[in-house]
Amino acid sequence: MANKTFDFENQPQFMGHPVGLYILFFTELWERFSYYGMRAILVLYITSESMNANPGLGWTNGEALALYGWYTMLVYVASIPGGIIADRITGQKKAVMIGGLLLCLGHGILAVEAMWAFYAGLGLIIAGVGMLKPNISTMVGGLYRPGDERRDKGFTIFYIGINIGAFLSALIVGYVGETIGWHYGFGLAGIGMVIGQLVYAWGQKYLVGVGDFIGTDENPDKEAFDRPLTKMERDRMLVMFLSFFLIIVFWGAFEQAGGLMNLYTEEKTNRMLGGFEVPTSWFQSLNAFFIITLGTAVAAFWYNWKMKGREGSSLFKMALGVIIMGWGFLFMRFASQEFEATGSSAMYWLVLAYLFHTIGELCASPVALSFITKLAPVKYASFMMGAYFAATGIGNKVAGLIGEAAQDAGELSIFTGIVIFCTIVGVIVLLMLKPLKRLTHGAEDIQLETGH
Repeated sequence: MANKTFDFENQPQFMGHPVGLYILFFTELWERFSYYGMRAILVLYITSESMNANPGLGWTNGEALALYGWYTMLVYVASIPGGIIADRITGQKKAVMIGGLLLCLGHGILAVEAMWAFYAGLGLIIAGVGMLKPNISTMVGGLYRPGDERRDKGFTIFYIGINIGAFLSALIVGYVGETIGWHYGFGLAGIGMVIGQLVYAWGQKYLVGVGDFIGTDENPDKEAFDRPLTKMERDRMLVMFLSFFLIIVFWGAFEQAGGLMNLYTEEKTNRMLGGFEVPTSWFQSLNAFFIITLGTAVAAFWYNWKMKGREGSSLFKMALGVIIMGWGFLFMRFASQEFEATGSSAMYWLVLAYLFHTIGELCASPVALSFITKLAPVKYASFMMGAYFAATGIGNKVAGLIGEAAQDAGELSIFTGIVIFCTIVGVIVLLMLKPLKRLTHGAEDIQLETGH
């Protein structure tokens, strides 16, 4: 989807992309700093004994993983009403501004040491992410004309911004939360969100015509909102919904990071490095570190791969990403075997697992974002982006359920099952690739006459 009111020709450029991309890059960087900082310490805070020097809520692992699953699911499912509100009332640009304000409030309230503040803060963060997350991603797509080959690269740059925020937050917020106080960590996450909101407000001059409300009678695109979907649009909607199943499987496995793998790191991993014990939350930065260091290389690999005429469709990359990410759990299986044999497991198993998770994510996730903006009918653009994040949310809830199941079944069985299931799902999609690609009606093959 592209915004026809956006002046593509006369936009100031930086490193081959519109400057507006970098405004959205830094806005999302700080939003993700706040979200992932809180995520890195949430389960640790909930399970920390209430009588500790740094007291938490004292819940059991199962209770913490259940809340984690519901919370992370709702964070993303809220993207559906957030997308609808943007499509029908505010436009994406204003929705992002509203979402940012709600997030500032939510993270700020979490810094208060009271149960009402804990639940109210989580509720405001859910609403804020729902307004901001799908709409800022749609705005990135709106910076490029249909068929612009820079679009996937633009989303990868945007994705690196997300992970710079995640990397810094796991180290900084995680350290402050674990060593100084959980609520200081929550408050620090809120400061990051305020910075992101200020960046977004300052950069509005580079986003003129992007994400504006287009549902009024005067809008030249009104006809697109009134008419029924064509067969081509219905087919594309179908293949998008089918791709959401892949997304659920991917995140259902991947999001063990903040839950089951976080607790495994805390309880069963030897974290001593010389005389220093590595904070548990720091391992949450590995995924982001690998994305920052490998992101452009993976994007360049796929670009060159496609230029050589090889299979480079989004569905191919997503299926391959699910398989690679699933194989990362082989290393967690080895870690579990080591723990059962010796009573402790080495840190390098976690590093290898996060490396494979990251390579899989780089194949699947930024491509999926771009895929939605290519296929979604204009009148459902934000709704479909919201549906994508809702699928992510369902995957997060599945992750919580898997983590709860591990309390009885054991990590060894759970990690092995994830490897097998992800491999089977990925292979099935690869076998169905040709008929699925026909349903896209060449959306990924459109090229600009200008040669981009």
